[in-house]
Amino acid sequence: MVSPAPALTDPAFLAALLVAAAAIAVTVSFALFETDMWQHLAVGRAIATLRAIPTRQIWTWPTYGSPDVDPSWSFGLLVWTLWSRFGLAGLFAWRWASTLAAFGLLWAAARRMGARGLAPLVALVLCALVYRQRSQVRPETLVAVLLAAQLWIHEGRRAAARAGGAASDPIPWLVPIAWIWANAHITYWIGLLVQCVYMLDHGYRDAPARGLLVRLGLRGGRAPALVLAASIAISFANPWGWRTLWQPFDYVLHWRHEPIFATIGELLPPDWKFNRTNGLAVLLVGGALLMAWRTLRTGVDRAEIVLVPLFAALTFQSVRFIGPFALIAAPFVARNLDAWVRSRRWRWIPRSATARALLTGIACATIGIPEWTLSGWPIRVGLIETYRPEGACDFIAAHGVRGRGFNPFSAGGYLLFRFWPDRSRLPFMDIHQAGTTEDRYLSSRAEETPAAWQSLDRKYRFDYALLWTRQGAARRLIDWVAADTTTWALVFSDDAAALFLRRDGPLAAQADSFAYRYLPAGRAGMVSVMVLSLSDSAAHRGLEAELERAIAASPQNGRAKTLLASLALLDGEPERATLLAEDALRLDPTRPGAHTLLARVALASNRTRDALEHLRRETQAQGEQAALDAEMAACWARLGEAGRARALYRRALRLNPYDEATRESLKVLEAGPAR
Repeated sequence: MVSPAPALTDPAFLAALLVAAAAIAVTVSFALFETDMWQHLAVGRAIATLRAIPTRQIWTWPTYGSPDVDPSWSFGLLVWTLWSRFGLAGLFAWRWASTLAAFGLLWAAARRMGARGLAPLVALVLCALVYRQRSQVRPETLVAVLLAAQLWIHEGRRAAARAGGAASDPIPWLVPIAWIWANAHITYWIGLLVQCVYMLDHGYRDAPARGLLVRLGLRGGRAPALVLAASIAISFANPWGWRTLWQPFDYVLHWRHEPIFATIGELLPPDWKFNRTNGLAVLLVGGALLMAWRTLRTGVDRAEIVLVPLFAALTFQSVRFIGPFALIAAPFVARNLDAWVRSRRWRWIPRSATARALLTGIACATIGIPEWTLSGWPIRVGLIETYRPEGACDFIAAHGVRGRGFNPFSAGGYLLFRFWPDRSRLPFMDIHQAGTTEDRYLSSRAEETPAAWQSLDRKYRFDYALLWTRQGAARRLIDWVAADTTTWALVFSDDAAALFLRRDGPLAAQADSFAYRYLPAGRAGMVSVMVLSLSDSAAHRGLEAELERAIAASPQNGRAKTLLASLALLDGEPERATLLAEDALRLDPTRPGAHTLLARVALASNRTRDALEHLRRETQAQGEQAALDAEMAACWARLGEAGRARALYRRALRLNPYDEATRESLKVLEAGPAR
C-alpha cells in the first residue's frame, strides 16, 4: 500500500520545505578559503575595465602576450559585478542563491518524476551536504544551476510523454544552456552527455522497435537529436572557438600526465578522511540500493541507470566530479526514497501531515550537524585569512617590490587580484598553470628536490619569491629557500605566506633593510633556531625581537605567537606564554604546537588533567604523533593510570620505533615501582 502524499499547499509541508531550504543554505555558509576565487574576480575586473574579453595571456609575466584560453570568463564577470557592488556579502548571496536555485530545480525535477512526499526533502539536504565542498565561489556554482535546469527540462518532457504529450516542449531551452555552459566552465561536455542519454532514453521509450532515426528522436525541429546538434554547434560560439572545447580532451590526453596536476587536490581521487561526515558514502551506497529496489519493482529507468553509476564512478577518479554526482543523483534518489518510504506502513509514525512534516523538518535540521561542526570549515560569513597572502602583498606594495617574482600557482590568483595590470608585479604562474611544460614540471618538482628549484632559478633569476608558509608533508621549497641565506633574505612572514628578496639583485637595498636574521620561515628552521636560542642569549633576544616585529607586521601571525610563547615559557613567564598561545588558537584553532605549549604550562602548575585535555586537542588537530602520545603517557603515569600510560607508550613506539627515551620510559613503567 502506498501512503498518500501531502498537498504542496499544506502549511505543514511548506514548513518542512522551508526548514530543508534553510539547512541547505547553512550547508554552504562556511567561510571562504578558495584561492581560485581571486583570479576569477581579477579576470572579471579586467573584462569590465578593458570592455573586451582578453584572448591573449595578460596574467603572468613569463608567457605574457602568448595565446590564452579562459573558459570561465563569464563567471569571472558575474562574480566581479557582485563583488564590486556588494563586496563579500554579494559572493555569499551568490552561493545561497545558486545553491537554492539548483536544489529547487532538482526538487521540481523529482516531483515531475512522481516524488510528491516529504522524504525527498531529506534526500536533497543529504545531496547538498555532499555538494558542499564544491560550493565555494567557483564556476561550478553556475554549472550547478545549469545542470539542474537541464534535468528539470528533461524530466518535464518525460512527464509530458507519460501523460500523453503536451502543447509546448521546453527542450529548445537546452541550446542557450549549452551556450552559457561552454562560456562558463570546462565541464560543458557534461551537459551534452546528459542530452545524449535522455535522447536515447526518449528514442527507446517512444519507438523501441522502429528505425534508428526515429529511435534517436528525429521528429521535427524540436526533436532531441536536433536540439543536441544545435547545442554542440552553439558551444563553438565562444571567444576561442574550438580551443575552448578541446581543453577537457587535452587534459585527458596530455596534461594529466604532468606532475603539477598531481598536486591539485580537486583532480585527485577523494580522500575519505575529508568525507566522513558529509554523507558521500551514504549517498553512494544508499542511492545504489534504492535504484536496485526501484528497478526490480517498476523496471529500468534508462537515464538513471546510465547517469548515476557513471558519475558515481567518476567521483572515485576525481574530487571535481563529487559536485556533478550529487546534483545528478539528487532527483533520482529523491524519487526512489519517496517511493520506498510511501510503499511501507510506518506504524510508529503518526498519520497526520503535521507530525510527519515535523519529523521531516527535524531530520533536515539535524542531518548536517556532524558536517557543520566536525569538518573544520567554520559556519560564518567571512574569509579564512591564511589562504590569501594579503600581508605579503601589502609589503610588496609598500616597499616597492617588483620584478621577476616566483610564486606557487595557487597564490597567483590573489597576486593578480592585487596587482593587475602592473606588469612588474604579475605572478610567475596563475591558477590555470599558465606556462611552458618545462616551467610546470620544474615548479612542481621544486617542492620535492632542491635541484629543480635551482634549475628554475638559473633560468629566470628571480628577484623575489612569495611562498606559502602552510607546509604539508611534501611542501619543502620554503625550507630550501630559507636555508640559502647567501642568496635570499626573508623580509616578511605570517600564517599565510613568506616573502624572500634576492640579496644581490635590484631589490638588494630592501633585502638589506628588512632581512630577518633569526626568524624561521619554514618548518625545518624552527628546531635549529630554538636550540640556538637555548644556548645563545644574544640569539634568544634577537629571535624574541624578530617575533615581536613579525607579529606587529601582520595580525595573522599565530605561528609567531606560538614561537614567542615558547620563549616566554623558557624565560619563566607562564602567564605571558598562556596569553600568546591562546591568541594563536583564536586565530587558528588547529595551530600546531599551541595546545602542546598550554599542556606544558598546565603541567608546571600540577594541572595534569588540563594538560591531558590540551594534548588530546593537539592530537585531534594534528593527528596521531609519537611525541604527543609519549607526553600523554607521561601524564597518565603521573596520575597513576599505568595501563593507559603503557598503551600510549606502545603506540608512540609503533609510530617512531627509534625513540629511545620513550622506550626507556616504557621499560621503567613495566618494571613497576622499585622495592
